[in-house]
Amino acid sequence: MKLRRLPVGDSSFESIRANDCVYVDKTRHLFQMADEGKFYFLSRPRRFGKSLTVSVLRCLFQGKKDLFDGLWIADNTEWEWKAHPVLVLDFNGISHDTPENLKLSLQRTFQQIAGDYEVSSDAPLLENQFKELILSLYRKTGMPVVILIDEYDKPLIAHLGKGEKALEIAKANRDILKYLFGVIKDGDVSPALRLVFITGVSKFSRVSMFSELNNLKDLTMNRHYANMLGYTQSEIETEFTGYIGRFAEDCDQTREQILEKMKSLYDGYRFSEKNVRVYNPFSLLKSLDEMAFKNYWFETGTPTFLVNILNETNWYLPKIENLQATEAVFSTYELENLKPEALLFQTGYITIKEVSDRLYTFDYPNQEVKTSFLEILFHSCTKGLRDGSRFVLLNGCLYQENYEQFFETVSSIFSSIPYTLESRRDEAYFHTVFYLMLCASGVNARSEILTCNGRIDLVVEFPDKIFIIEFKCDQSAEAGIAQIRNKRYDKPFRQGGKKIILLGINFDSEKRNVAEWKVDL
Repeated sequence: MKLRRLPVGDSSFESIRANDCVYVDKTRHLFQMADEGKFYFLSRPRRFGKSLTVSVLRCLFQGKKDLFDGLWIADNTEWEWKAHPVLVLDFNGISHDTPENLKLSLQRTFQQIAGDYEVSSDAPLLENQFKELILSLYRKTGMPVVILIDEYDKPLIAHLGKGEKALEIAKANRDILKYLFGVIKDGDVSPALRLVFITGVSKFSRVSMFSELNNLKDLTMNRHYANMLGYTQSEIETEFTGYIGRFAEDCDQTREQILEKMKSLYDGYRFSEKNVRVYNPFSLLKSLDEMAFKNYWFETGTPTFLVNILNETNWYLPKIENLQATEAVFSTYELENLKPEALLFQTGYITIKEVSDRLYTFDYPNQEVKTSFLEILFHSCTKGLRDGSRFVLLNGCLYQENYEQFFETVSSIFSSIPYTLESRRDEAYFHTVFYLMLCASGVNARSEILTCNGRIDLVVEFPDKIFIIEFKCDQSAEAGIAQIRNKRYDKPFRQGGKKIILLGINFDSEKRNVAEWKVDL
């Protein structure tokens, strides 16, 4: 069976179509945008296809009809294949290390675009140069201009989590972009525009970023665009059926086993009240290409700024699971008041799990994100830890119920943590480190599980057994077991047929380590 190429890492629509790569058709959404309005904004995590979407829109408005043969927009609409002037600002390639360089780089970009279209754009001020470029393109071609802005927030988030000086650069860059984007709403400019589409990882509030452009339609959590980026389960099984079959044959597994593993690792992202979930396209494509299951998303970059902010704010990491908030808390943020909840959601480290009466519950989208992210956080929290790879032993030890080796490994890890890092030595601190090391080992662990009688500190689930764990500090392991019994934490798990194991752990704040543990059935 001959398979079409997989577009791994390719964000050029021309290249994908010219090389007969698999393209999951999302042109229905693009037509809806272009047909219903003019000004749009969309936030999605990195590696989710934002740049490819910009490339498709550019080709669409340049009138490259041949590239769309067989796609929904060509077969189901009366699209006018007229060439519009398209102005693309890709902030991945625009300097932003200082406000001065951001201005210079934008000016050079405008000059280059003006040269390509043989128009003039040499006004002295950045905003005037942008306005002149748009109007010159409109006057020369007689066609309204399309503006596509990719990764608009790169000049901001690149400076987060790096101290006060870097934050000041981010604020100055924000002000430059704020007034630049305000040009788009200018009374002379707006009639000369056909479509404006802005993408980014993060969503800053309109007050701080888009106050000058307050007519943007935000698609980020719009239920009608929930699957505009990413792959649905149906698209996976339809468009990649040959690759899944080849993968299964190579691994000597069934198609169902491959699909189940892919779903566990790469699916689970939800961006609106509508219960539509999508796969991370980058990880899925890499897995199919290599016929292997790895944590691909994290190979492309470590979320340094997010880790730094979580550490700076001393945010209680175990509460990530089943975190609850209203939309106002997590949907936007400000440079002056960074909210970890908003950052975690917008960057893709947590996603919507449930929505009930305007209250959103969040969780990790999948196992790839959970294991890799918590491993990064574990190493960050235990900086300087000697032989930091020992945590990988914990999974096997716990599954085999080898408690002596399990707690010997846990104790050795706590002993290796530099004393200077332990400014807090309470139950929350020990809970956090224990939770991180266990999750980083690949264990299916869930923290802060809510029951009708309280919150369970930690639940660890294996195919045939479940551990219910309660932490204590300067008390006793028996007190942990007693709390599980008294609160009946084990009751919801007794009906599943799995072996239930109760585990109480007491930490000694002076010794900075596990003082006692007890197992009960």
